[in-house]
Amino acid sequence: MRTALIDYESGNLHSAEKAFQRMARETGAGEVVVTSDPEVVAKADRIVLPGDGAFPACWKELFDHRGIFEAVDDAVNRQGKPFMGICVGMQMLASVSREYVDTKGFDWIGGEVVKIAPADPALKVPHMGWNDLVIDHAHPVLEGVSTGDHAYFVHSYHFKVADPAHRLAFCDYGGDITAIVGRDNMVGTQFHPEKSQSAGLRMIANFLTWAP
Repeated sequence: MRTALIDYESGNLHSAEKAFQRMARETGAGEVVVTSDPEVVAKADRIVLPGDGAFPACWKELFDHRGIFEAVDDAVNRQGKPFMGICVGMQMLASVSREYVDTKGFDWIGGEVVKIAPADPALKVPHMGWNDLVIDHAHPVLEGVSTGDHAYFVHSYHFKVADPAHRLAFCDYGGDITAIVGRDNMVGTQFHPEKSQSAGLRMIANFLTWAP
């Protein structure tokens, strides 16, 4: 078994790589490789797409790496391999992002990425730090994770899903902020599971052993 962590120069992957490798060892889930090679992606059993920064910049970097999106799309949508998006990698599942300029997403999960607008003006944007998860729907990747568990967020935009069934969890930051999305063989976290201690590591372990 092999999990491909996609490197398209969207940020530092060191902590994610270490967390996924650790949980792969603990669960016997095989190797974790960081790659920008479409052929490696095509042969992987699971796909992880991270992303830090602005959506348009991440989108440009992804598509500047020729063949990466096509390999991911084929693996996830034609072959049904498990997929996890992290932070902007999760936001890319949306139909469109409104960050700076309207930018098309993958449209794998309907909805739009919009700026956080807390009802309490004292709450600053970006939303940065620890927040409690509130679970909307049970999911295999959330096994052992409960409402009240903490996750680490750093973001100014969030994913408003078109279908409430696709929002698996949210947090409260002057209003509901989407924390986890998912459908079929794909799941995404707005927070960084690799930085979210026990709850995040549990989700990574669950993903590495998930058979949708």
